[in-house]
Amino acid sequence: VSIGNICRSPIAEAVFRKLVTDEKVENKWMTDSAAVSDWNVGRYPDARALSCLRNHGIEAAHKARQVTKDDFQTFDYILCMDESNLRDLKRKSNQVKDCKAKIELLGTYDPQKQLIIEDPYYGSEKDFETVYEQCVRCCKAFLEKSH
Repeated sequence: VSIGNICRSPIAEAVFRKLVTDEKVENKWMTDSAAVSDWNVGRYPDARALSCLRNHGIEAAHKARQVTKDDFQTFDYILCMDESNLRDLKRKSNQVKDCKAKIELLGTYDPQKQLIIEDPYYGSEKDFETVYEQCVRCCKAFLEKSH
């Protein structure tokens, strides 16, 4: 989960989807991404995010949506990008009865200990590439740990 669901979280979602498909465990996972805010609902990911994924042979067809109460009750994990996402999600989860999702920073799984995945929106192509690399490291480690 990220603030607008057009840069970081769609990259993480697409990376994780490819990982579980490559590992042939996609039927064990329900993967989605969402936003904390409602700014970009219905929008496709940022063109730079799509181009970064395409450079790595990954397609993404996600449209931005906002996180819902159901998400907290349905998903086992809600992984987010930075401290403000984490705060917002924990606050929202407190309003949900029987929240089963474990809310964590995706970066806690990074073997290189980069806890925060910074928003590349105002950055360059290189910043999107950094996000991609962080997502690959974190998603791989997360998948290994939760197998």
